[in-house]
Amino acid sequence: MQPGEDLDRQPIGEFLAQLSARLPAPGAGATAAIEAALSASLVGMVGRFTTDEEHAGVVREITAAADARRDACLEAAAADEAAFSAVAAAMELPRGTAQEQESRRRALSGAQQEAAQPPRRVIEAAVDLVSLAERLLPIAKRTLVSDVAAITAAARAAATTARLAVETNLPGIEDEDARADLTGVVALVDDLTRRADAVEAAVRATLRR
Repeated sequence: MQPGEDLDRQPIGEFLAQLSARLPAPGAGATAAIEAALSASLVGMVGRFTTDEEHAGVVREITAAADARRDACLEAAAADEAAFSAVAAAMELPRGTAQEQESRRRALSGAQQEAAQPPRRVIEAAVDLVSLAERLLPIAKRTLVSDVAAITAAARAAATTARLAVETNLPGIEDEDARADLTGVVALVDDLTRRADAVEAAVRATLRR
């Protein structure tokens, strides 16, 4: 199995072996996507163990949203690997003449703009996952509240890692509208981090009672 191929069926050990190898991909972007997928999977687990009938409708909505985010994040992980390979290919283009330099610059800018899209989607998914955790916290089983904090911890890690992946590509993107859009998405991470910390603090306070 090649890197980025059928990640939803790839053994975790195989992915980790590829991650640790001297390969251009997977890297930090794919790691962020997997972290977000782990967060989404924890949402699904907590939701499916939360069986109070009075919360059944909300839990169904939360678990369905989490499952969709998990699938989207796995797709983003695979897309990140492909996008990084495209950036690497653009960097190898010839630049011996002024025309070649201009062609390489345009190709690299376009490749970096595309490479910023998977981590951008990871940030957006992580924001949603923190929201789902906030909804789960007051209704989750008492024995699972620590898992709610784990949801936000994984989402925080995913978002902060994805932010770095976006910011790595930003300087090379020449499209000003695309740069402004990506900068706006990156700005979401600070608020996400604050909300994730608040969930963890609430969970730890509950555990001390």
